[in-house]
Amino acid sequence: MSHSGSTSASSQPGACTASCSNAARTLSPANSKRLSMRTAASTCVASVRCTCGLRRTRYRGLRKTHVQHVLTALACNVTRIADWITIPTRNPRPPSPFHALVSATG
Repeated sequence: MSHSGSTSASSQPGACTASCSNAARTLSPANSKRLSMRTAASTCVASVRCTCGLRRTRYRGLRKTHVQHVLTALACNVTRIADWITIPTRNPRPPSPFHALVSATG
């Protein structure tokens, strides 16, 4: 089947990017802040969903599913805190040539 007469936004090249850029230009500062917070939250939820297996639930029922989500979030937060507390094991960078010059003359 041919759709010769239809012209939708998805069939036009660059239509999505044009509408997205227009929406970005019309955002007020308050809406821009809300959008950035929403984007950060969506990114966090997406990473937990992909890494911790929250795409499908193990249990049936709202209460059990809620407990699974809470425990998964708790485990992810404990992991993040543990990563934050530990001291990085990499060696410090060697001084740059400029820093070596300044410390040698100063």
